[in-house]
Amino acid sequence: MSQVTLVFATNNQHKVEEIRKVTGDRFHIITLKEAGIDIDIPEPHDTIAANATEKSTVIHRLTQQNCFSEDTGLEVDALNGEPGVKSARYAGDGRSSQDNIDKLIANLGSNHTRTARFRTVISLIWNNTEHLFEGVCEGRIIEEQKGLSGFGYDPVFVPEGGDKTFAEMTMEEKNTFSHRRKATDLLIAFLQQQ
Repeated sequence: MSQVTLVFATNNQHKVEEIRKVTGDRFHIITLKEAGIDIDIPEPHDTIAANATEKSTVIHRLTQQNCFSEDTGLEVDALNGEPGVKSARYAGDGRSSQDNIDKLIANLGSNHTRTARFRTVISLIWNNTEHLFEGVCEGRIIEEQKGLSGFGYDPVFVPEGGDKTFAEMTMEEKNTFSHRRKATDLLIAFLQQQ
């Protein structure tokens, strides 16, 4: 299969690196910046899937190219699924990962129910048709941050079956559990059939 160029509707370099690590050289993944697009796409919806669709639709309209977006949320059971779609801006529009973690830990308090999951939905627009792919990673929120790798809530999330936080893992270790990896694998399986 010849290399396919896909616009990834993000400028989050961490997400780009995770996706590129999985896709390897089969696909040429370019960021919004690399595609010459400098906009902040709103995420006004109350589901992760709807926000992913919003982003890919906007980019497809601007570029007329095959593109994909993803939206990821952390859903904490004891907080009725919060922060969910507001994960990136949980503590406000500053998008500070540390502030978000601090708010999450404060809101959980001494609650013994710490189960949570990361949910990723990828919206691919391929030949003018949308396809959705979902990946979920179950786990739990720990009380104190551990590790320096990763981003977002990684220092307080331990995946089911793991004994380290995402922030303590190498990229290879994280990808054995990762919600984003699971969704990306489905995306790649679809693209390989095209």
